[in-house]
Amino acid sequence: MTLYVAGLRGLLPTFVLIYGFQAACAAVAVPMQTEKYYDLCGSLGFVSATAVSLLLPSLRTRFPTLAWLGSGTASATSASWPPTLATFHPRQLLASALATVWAVRLGSFLFARIHKHGSDPRFDKIKKNPPHFLFAWMMQATWISLTALPIYLVNAIPPAAQPRLGTRLTDYVGLALWLGGMGLEVFADCQKSAWRKGKEGKKHDEPFITRGVWSWSRHPNYFGEVSLWTGQYILSLSSLSAATPMFYPWWITVAAAASPLFEYMLIRYLSGVPMLEKSGDEKYGKDPTWQEYKKNVPVFVPFFGPK
Repeated sequence: MTLYVAGLRGLLPTFVLIYGFQAACAAVAVPMQTEKYYDLCGSLGFVSATAVSLLLPSLRTRFPTLAWLGSGTASATSASWPPTLATFHPRQLLASALATVWAVRLGSFLFARIHKHGSDPRFDKIKKNPPHFLFAWMMQATWISLTALPIYLVNAIPPAAQPRLGTRLTDYVGLALWLGGMGLEVFADCQKSAWRKGKEGKKHDEPFITRGVWSWSRHPNYFGEVSLWTGQYILSLSSLSAATPMFYPWWITVAAAASPLFEYMLIRYLSGVPMLEKSGDEKYGKDPTWQEYKKNVPVFVPFFGPK
């Protein structure tokens, strides 16, 4: 078995877990026609897949009978179990921690929101159609697989084969971009929650939010999410380039760019921005304030993006 095949095979257990877990969730949600746990299951999917991708190499080293889970070439340097922090490369720990923080924060936020409102308009039609609803769950598995792909790839590389954290410019650029994107996403969500609470408390009668970061972009939270995953990809570059061509084929670094690209295409053109823009047009299409807002505020990229 070549190193390429061995290295890529080591990713299979992570992908099996991702699709298996979402399928199990769908097996309950589809017959019940409920979307209340969709985002929570997505968040748990990210957390569990990240944890498995991080722990599998040391698990295979400690227990040789589990070699079928992937190649020993991806093994961590220590055979102790449970592994200590020293078992892993700092870049593996950092990338995994960032993904976990994002997933827990977003998952808990969306879970609380849907339980407050009782439903998610995105699923009003498709949850009544079992094949379409099942497809939505499998798309979530694909989202988890592609979006966090750089993390899974970095976690499969032996720590000794990775450059020290902080020795490459990409480490700083990636972390800065993640922090900026995460900060924008959290701040936008908090501002909108406060705005909605004020409206429910009769403190204002604004039909939609236009203040704060929502005056920079009509969807600043989505732009923040794409930015932070772009940061994750950039953070992975030094490890992926060091592992090529010894451990991964040359194209794997390019393939890992599917993470931010898929996230952008999904949010900007499929499930995020288009649905909210259509909903806004249906609700406020004849409102001059809405027309002015759309005329002056970029739809996605703050300040400079197209209207």
